[in-house]
Amino acid sequence: MKDFFKYVFATVVGIVVSFVLITILAILIVVGMVSSISDDKTVEVKSNSVLFLNLDQNITERTISDPLADLPYIGGDDAKSIGFTDIIKALDAAKTDNNIRCVYLNVSSPNAGFANMKEIRDAMIDFRKSRKKIIAYSEVYSQGAYYLASAADKIYLNPEGALEFKGLSSEIMFFKGALEKLGIEAQIIRVGTYKSAVEPFINDKMSDKNREQVTVYLNGLYRTFLGGISASREIDADSLYAIADQYKIQQPNDALKYKLVDQLAYKDKVLEELKKLSDTDPSDNITSISINDYAKNIATTNKSKSGKNKIAVIYANGEITGGEGSDEQIGSERISRTIRKARSDSSVKAIVLRVNSPGGSALASDVIWREIVLAKKVKPVIASFGNVAASGGYYIGCAADSIFVQPNTITGSIGVFGVIPNFQKLLNKELGITFDGVKTGTYADIMSVNRPLTAGERFIIQNEVNRTYDGFITRVADGRKRSKSYIDSIGGGRVWVGTDAVRLGLADRTGSFNDAITAAVKKAKLKEYKVVEYPEVINPLKSLMDNGTDRIKTHFAKQELGANYLIYQQIKSAVTRSGIQARMPYEVVIN
Repeated sequence: MKDFFKYVFATVVGIVVSFVLITILAILIVVGMVSSISDDKTVEVKSNSVLFLNLDQNITERTISDPLADLPYIGGDDAKSIGFTDIIKALDAAKTDNNIRCVYLNVSSPNAGFANMKEIRDAMIDFRKSRKKIIAYSEVYSQGAYYLASAADKIYLNPEGALEFKGLSSEIMFFKGALEKLGIEAQIIRVGTYKSAVEPFINDKMSDKNREQVTVYLNGLYRTFLGGISASREIDADSLYAIADQYKIQQPNDALKYKLVDQLAYKDKVLEELKKLSDTDPSDNITSISINDYAKNIATTNKSKSGKNKIAVIYANGEITGGEGSDEQIGSERISRTIRKARSDSSVKAIVLRVNSPGGSALASDVIWREIVLAKKVKPVIASFGNVAASGGYYIGCAADSIFVQPNTITGSIGVFGVIPNFQKLLNKELGITFDGVKTGTYADIMSVNRPLTAGERFIIQNEVNRTYDGFITRVADGRKRSKSYIDSIGGGRVWVGTDAVRLGLADRTGSFNDAITAAVKKAKLKEYKVVEYPEVINPLKSLMDNGTDRIKTHFAKQELGANYLIYQQIKSAVTRSGIQARMPYEVVIN
């Protein structure tokens, strides 16, 4: 009887908790609906305004309007975001906006990839041609933050603050020991000497080949990093290398001594400078507008423009998977349908495929590749690669008429692998679970995760991986007009930076996202045109209704785990990802 009441009580508690969560979710949805009503309203840009350029928010491929970003549990600071394209458009518009007098850059630790940071940094340098000033101030500059801030006219650092300048590092997490303790075997089948995506499952350190490729592309990223700072601060790149290598920036005064900053000052002094630049009376408050609101104004203005001829920008962002995907995941159905729509629309004269992806499903990548091939027969297709366009991410863009990369784009990784987990030890020895059954054929239960692969099964899967790899290099060879043997020689899963990709013929030129659009316009021989973005952004309220409880769980998980949340994500991915993949090696984390 005691146990009976215990179980009844537990059931009642579960029902109450579920009811409370559903009620909270319903309330948040209603609040979000109310918020979304005013989400598209423009904000007046008053005279003598300072444009507040906050780059500590999530910098994404494009702005996803989320009226729930400020709500508790499902929003928060990490939910605020802006697309790098909107930042670029806003800075370009601000050059000739008489109401904008200067820019105040606030950045401590930007959440953005290297290529997107370069896009923004170049836009800041272009803004300075208007002779309007950019003033940067922070209490702490991470290396990424300083890379952005170095494009400003004047850099302020708090007298008690910190500036990180130590060189780049890349660390890889290995799961072999953890999987062994859990009783999980990762059965690996791969093609490519450099296809190191599988190393975290089977090694406890980097292989020589992997260390070689990481060293090459990390040094490539570092050259772009130092080169940009060198040009803006007029400090020799070799001197910057020595400063970082010898860890000479330890105190704020060191940053001033080596001319990485212009002045050590508290924020009140910076505000005084901004008041002078914006012709604001010392006794008055500064009139400012955030980059988010200003970009929203630009987007609203662009929506009102009409044009017969269109350039379709198709965003392919995130891991590649079958099905619909999401705004942060490339679903082969959604993206291929979007490409078909742009191909059959007579008003669309050219397509720009914007890729930011580490790859994923080889089959889903091939489905998207096919639509690009068909579209190219009808109209120009230009690919613009962002932070990462590797493996499957490269696959979907390799058929384009022309490929643009940033010098610090991570690309290549032309290789294929398969991971089939074996949970037998975990289930049998640790949990006491066993399996038994019957089958009508030798291979009826192939790919079972409850036992090791047989030699025959491994042979079959290896043949499939080989066939997929051969198809991959054939697609690349056809698209890049090179021999299969050549593509194989620079493929094998090896990762390259953008400058190397151009040198090797995997890309056509280094250039910005706007350069890719300009090339599409030129190839389509257009004088007047309108840029339209696809696919349509998923309604945030629908997303909340579909994934609201997951967002709440994620919120609490992040709060509980803190910096260890990334470790949790990677371990979860390690034991759940299976099948044949055309994917980037591991998770690239660069500090």
